[in-house]
Parts: sequence; C-alpha cells; structure tokens
Amino acid sequence: MAQRTHLGDADCSIAQALDVVGDWWTLLIVRDAARGVHRFDELQRELGVSRKVLAERLKLLVEAGVLTREPYQERPVRHEYRLTPRGRGLLPVLVALQDWGDTWVLGEGEMTATTDEASREAARVHALRGTRLPELLLPDRFGELRDPVADTDFTVLYGFPGAYARAESYPPGWAGIPGAKGCTFESCTYRDQLAEFTAAGATVHGVSTQRPDEQREFAEKERLRFPLLSDADLALTAALRLPTFRAAGMSRMKRLTLVVDRDRTVREVMYPIRDIEASVTTALRTIRSAAEA
Repeated sequence: MAQRTHLGDADCSIAQALDVVGDWWTLLIVRDAARGVHRFDELQRELGVSRKVLAERLKLLVEAGVLTREPYQERPVRHEYRLTPRGRGLLPVLVALQDWGDTWVLGEGEMTATTDEASREAARVHALRGTRLPELLLPDRFGELRDPVADTDFTVLYGFPGAYARAESYPPGWAGIPGAKGCTFESCTYRDQLAEFTAAGATVHGVSTQRPDEQREFAEKERLRFPLLSDADLALTAALRLPTFRAAGMSRMKRLTLVVDRDRTVREVMYPIRDIEASVTTALRTIRSAAEA
C-alpha cells in the first residue's frame, strides 16, 4: 500500500491512520459496511462512485485489514466485504464525525440530546422508516449477546442517553443538557405498560451506550422486566446513523424510539421525543394498528 505521510510523520498515529482512511470514499465505504451494505454493486449504488474508484478503495481497505473479502456465490465467484475487528474499531470515529456534523455543520454548535422537528438530523432519522436493521448482536445487562430485534411480531427499541441507579453517577451538568433528563421516567413508563405491549405481540428493548454493569444496576433498582442492551461499541448507532451527543467523554444516544417488525423493517420512528408518555402511547397504538391491518 502506498504511503503518503512524510518521514516526520512516521510516529504520528493520526498521519498513519489517514494513510488508510484519509480519503473521502474510504470512510464512506466503512460507513455503509457498518449499515449492512456488503456487496460491490450495492456499495456502488449507495455511493454513486465509479467501479474503478470503488475497486481501488476496497482493495486498499482489505490490504489494511479494515475489511475482509468473503465469497457468497460460487458460480461465478462473487464476494462481499465485511468489517474486521480493526474496521469496527473505526465506528467511534464515524460516530464522532457525524456528531460533529450534526452539531457544527447542520446545527448551532450547542450540545443537546435532542433536535428540532424540522432539522436535517430529524429527517435522517425519520428516513429509517421502511429500512431494515442489519443483523448484529448487542450485550444485555448480564453480558449475554442478543439480537436487538426480538422473535415476536414487533419490537419497540427505545434509545435513551443514560440512566443510573445512583444520582451521583450522572455526568456533571446532565440536567442542563436539553433532552437528557427523563431516562428513568421513560424506562419506568415502559415497565408499567409492559403487559399491554406483550398482549399486543411486542417485545420492549431499551438501548443506550452505557456499559452493561451500569444498565444492570439501574434495571435492578427500577425492577425492569425487559432487556436493556448496551451499544457501548456503537455498532447499532453506526449501523443506523443514530444521532448522538457527547457527555462525560463518551458518545450518548439521543432519545428516540423505533418500532420494528419481525422482518427487521422499521415501521415507525419517533424523534425528537418531547413528551415521553405520549411516545410510549404512540408506540403501543402503532403496534395495535399494525396487528389489526
């Protein structure tokens, strides 16, 4: 692989990393691979790039160990490209770039855990309606890997910034971040209405970027009877391009809710969420309406 850094940059990790992913197309390929786009023709269609440029960038990423090339068809032999552990290590970089763009390019440069209804960030999230969640696994609060989409007719996947068993665990200034407050109330609202969701054929999953042990402590304190999933590695966040903000040195999911069917298709999107009780009611109404259709 050709090296573009200067000799003086030999010990600079930033410069060396940019030798691999410093090109416009390479990071976009990583972005789409994280979204579940793995085949050459699919990548070309998503990116609108020439076949020559795409082939060159894929070759570079495979040689760098960011992607692996795996056959999926024998006659003729065709391959798909999947992220390696080294490639998945770039997901926080992608999420940080998106957060920076949402805040400083599309936004007003202020930290917030929500957005305006008419923002381009909200439009991006609402565009998830009708798309399919890629297959991935997230650890639950006990560290067991789970599919975020349950084997029921519907899954309510509500994302929240962070909830803790102890008040002192919240980041400094948490209450002053627009949209951050309300995670405990949201989880408890789903807890109290869980029987209604179950009767309607739905499973409830909460997801945040907290560690599983933090989620476990919170779930035990509030007696939650449904799984909390940890997206600490940002796999789901990157796959769906979910909006984030940074607090206490980590990326945190903004509050949103997805209603997903058994086929992994997003049936409803709620974002931004201004009224938590209303969002839970809307999720339940959506499921009941879909079940009757």
